[in-house]
Amino acid sequence: MKLCYDLRAGAAIHNVKVKPKAAVLNMLKRLDKIRFRGPKRDDFLDLPESPTGSDTECSDDMLLRPRPSIRDSDEQRDPAGLGTLSVMQDLRSESERLNEVKGHLEIALLEKHFLQEELRKLREETNVETLKQELERERSRRLDLEQKMNDVLKTRCEDSPPQPPRKQQPPAANGTDKQQKETVCSRLHSWLYDRFGVYIEDFRFQPEENTVEAEEPLSAKRLTENMRRLKRGARPVTNFLRNLSALSNWHSVYTSAIAFIIYMNAAWHGWAIPLFLFLAILRLSLNYLIARGWRIQWSIVPEVSEPVEPPKEDLTVSEKFQLVLDVAQKAQNLFGKMADVLEKIKNLFMWVQPEITQKLYIALWVAFISSCVLPYKLMGFMIGLYAGIKFFIIDFLFKSCPKLRDKYDTPYIMWNSLPTDPQLKERSNATVSRRIQPVVSRSSLATIPPGVAREEESGRPHNTKKGAFHEIFNLPEIERPLPVCENGWRCCLINRDRKMPTDYIRNGMLYVTENYLCFESSSSRSGSSKKNKVIKLVDITDIQKYKVLSVLPGSGMGISIATPSTQKPLVFGAMIHRDEAFETIFTQYMKIMTTANPET
Repeated sequence: MKLCYDLRAGAAIHNVKVKPKAAVLNMLKRLDKIRFRGPKRDDFLDLPESPTGSDTECSDDMLLRPRPSIRDSDEQRDPAGLGTLSVMQDLRSESERLNEVKGHLEIALLEKHFLQEELRKLREETNVETLKQELERERSRRLDLEQKMNDVLKTRCEDSPPQPPRKQQPPAANGTDKQQKETVCSRLHSWLYDRFGVYIEDFRFQPEENTVEAEEPLSAKRLTENMRRLKRGARPVTNFLRNLSALSNWHSVYTSAIAFIIYMNAAWHGWAIPLFLFLAILRLSLNYLIARGWRIQWSIVPEVSEPVEPPKEDLTVSEKFQLVLDVAQKAQNLFGKMADVLEKIKNLFMWVQPEITQKLYIALWVAFISSCVLPYKLMGFMIGLYAGIKFFIIDFLFKSCPKLRDKYDTPYIMWNSLPTDPQLKERSNATVSRRIQPVVSRSSLATIPPGVAREEESGRPHNTKKGAFHEIFNLPEIERPLPVCENGWRCCLINRDRKMPTDYIRNGMLYVTENYLCFESSSSRSGSSKKNKVIKLVDITDIQKYKVLSVLPGSGMGISIATPSTQKPLVFGAMIHRDEAFETIFTQYMKIMTTANPET
């Protein structure tokens, strides 16, 4: 349809170009079919996959003719001009209908496009290829199992005794005989599979699965509970060892004498092993009765029941930290003892201490030759008698007389002489330091700067630019730091008599001499020695370990020293080697006090 306006002599002339009605009706029918096709939208042609191609779907039937010329319009002009309005209304309704159909068609094409995208994504997400491969593997596995089962059945059928040949039957019964044989074979197959298939499957080799156990996070409550469980689990073993020790020490004379007589009689008659087996059966029987509710308690050493503290649920941060420290200390000591035992055994067999391993080597050779020459009955008799005498008599004498044990108890001496790995490391360091001696030539002596103190040349690494140690603290020349604190202990001096922050806390080093306690402030090394502190050991009125901050767990890292010259005690805090420093100061203080007042 085409509308043209031609202005002639001031009058508007309407030219209408109408498309043949048959073609329009065919196009509408086709669009109706497309519109009301419903779920068969996937049958559309896949040529325009994008929504932009919807405008050209029906281009074959909707091609507009080229614009007609003025002459053609004049020829087809309607002279009356009255029917143009009705035709235009019909064309408008048809065009609206076409636009509506076109919108539905675009929506259908968009839905198809989105569904194709979702299908592609689903195919990418679901690994179809891997599933197919797994299915093929399972099929091949099933075929292998069927083949193995058939082979087993064939071998069993071949191993079965041959049956006597039957009489030939008429050929009419051959079909029924084959059917019967097939049914019998199938029944036999199923019976064998039901009876022995499970056992055959058990002998199939499978790769070992490496399972990784999930580790639990660190928890103070869990750590404490594990330590208590370990203690409860080791209690029967410790009680058994304690009873054996009490039996060997003759804690109860009557019990030890009866046990000694029974054991020696059994060893004399060769009943030592049956005696131990009978004791094991007796112990299990008593445990059964105890589990059934009987109250049976027998022990050479009376058991001491430890008070069980109920676990606290609401703990403060400091209590939790202290709990973790206590448990860690116990675990550290336990692991240290176990490591010492294992390292001693390793060093015994690795000839770390040749004179000790040589004794074990000779003892093993003697035992080997004796086992080859002597009969086993005689060897058992000798070993049994020696074990009884060693356990009941020799060990009792050695434990009662320590000096005798240190001289003649060979296993005890060998075990104590075995070194651990830390001891070996210390010995190697000591030997290296002995071999390397300081050799100083004259030329090297000439290059020593004059500010280095004389004590550095003698081995003390305390470097001062002002002079020697006694010059810093204005002490006699004989006053030098003790070997324990030759390098000093790093700490901070807290003088609670002072109010200024710079004088209240000072960082520095603490030294102990024969008669003085010296504190060198870090600021004095820059040239000022007014902040150094010297205390006579004789003037000390009180010395004790001190905890600067009561909020923190533990016993603290400070030392409190009271003197008559100070109103409040001086505190040396933040000292890592607090215990060593306290023992040194206290020992030197007691030494001076006993020298000054021998009567006290």
